[in-house]
Amino acid sequence: MLTRDLLLALREGRSVPPEAVQAFAAHLGASDISDAQAGAFAMAICLQGLSEQGRVALTLGMRDSGKVLDWNLPGKVIDKHSTGGVGDSVSLILAPMLAAAGAYVPMISGRGLGHTGGTLDKLEAIPGLKTQLSEVEFRAIVAEVGCAIVAPSPDIAPADQRLYAVRDVTGTVRSRDLITASILAKKLAAGLEGLVLDVKTGSGAVMSDLGQARELAQALVATANGAGCPTSAVLTDMSQPLIPSIGNALEIADVMRAFETGQGAMVEVALELGTQLLKQAQVFLTETGARDGLRATLQDGSAKARFGAMVRAQGGPENFADRWQDYLEIAPAYELRAGGTGYLSEIDGTALGQAVVALGGGRQREDDRIDHSVGLSDIARLGTHLRKGAPIARLHCRNVKQAEVALRAIESALTLRSEPPVLPDLIIERVMPTKAEKHG
Repeated sequence: MLTRDLLLALREGRSVPPEAVQAFAAHLGASDISDAQAGAFAMAICLQGLSEQGRVALTLGMRDSGKVLDWNLPGKVIDKHSTGGVGDSVSLILAPMLAAAGAYVPMISGRGLGHTGGTLDKLEAIPGLKTQLSEVEFRAIVAEVGCAIVAPSPDIAPADQRLYAVRDVTGTVRSRDLITASILAKKLAAGLEGLVLDVKTGSGAVMSDLGQARELAQALVATANGAGCPTSAVLTDMSQPLIPSIGNALEIADVMRAFETGQGAMVEVALELGTQLLKQAQVFLTETGARDGLRATLQDGSAKARFGAMVRAQGGPENFADRWQDYLEIAPAYELRAGGTGYLSEIDGTALGQAVVALGGGRQREDDRIDHSVGLSDIARLGTHLRKGAPIARLHCRNVKQAEVALRAIESALTLRSEPPVLPDLIIERVMPTKAEKHG
């Protein structure tokens, strides 16, 4: 099918052969597709949408535009992906838990996006740690440690990199079909045998509306299974940060505390995601076995040891797992106290994330340099009863003037009321493949 005819059919909402969509997507990373054609393709899909078969074809084409990894390891190769949220560091604890439970996790991750932090940015708060590795280094660490968390190389789904840049300047970022293909092309290029998706909703999530989050989860599950990768999703609540901190070094510190205590909302989400993933990959045959196996990796310290081994293998300190307090640089703290008495009833996660970005803890431009030491810690949990003057959060930043501006923004993002709030469930629902999706 000629490119012009394909674009015209997509724009008019006519049925097009999935093979034509796949072929176009596979060539998106090459110079034979112009920016004008790529922009027209994105706009047509944004306006008219794709069928389920078309979405699978787009995903496979983008995956096949570059290198697709394959593995020869004595265990299942699996991974998770989050749609993004403030204070979401689940990947950092789940990958080593899965590795300690007997799986292999080649996690190709991303940087901060808007008000949400990026897994790679958080890891780079650890001195010396590298996230940009060669394929040889990546493979060696996964084989030896069981997990590695790295940046995508230029030859992984180059069509996605090209199309994302076009979407950014053509107002077509918020298309369910394009989001689905973008997420899955990179994950499927990693050669996975199983995937679980953490689709977040709430004030701190990229996709705050529950209905839209559910539709995205369903599209992701159907598309990934249609592309041949066993996949499920879990809708999780992001009405508040999963850990009581926002900011790169501060979140690493809370991850290390979670390894040691085995408690908290982040651990509960990690256990749910990991349980679904290990069961669907048949590492464990029952949910109970998978959950117990994962929890044991926290109780016996093997998950923390795997994290330390990963940090060491990626260039970080030899003894980080045991001496992490010695290595994390955290800016001076300014305490925020409650301006009245009441129950903490609402946290505007987006506003908190934006405040941390304004401090330098995230990027406002692609080439901004991040200050890993700044952010928020000890954020009170929703439902906490606070008296006037009680600590509600701690702000970490470099100077008093920054602190004054940030504290005002943070105070307005935290709402106290006289009645306790009704707290949403942390795990909202599971999205499982249908029988037809499971069998392609």
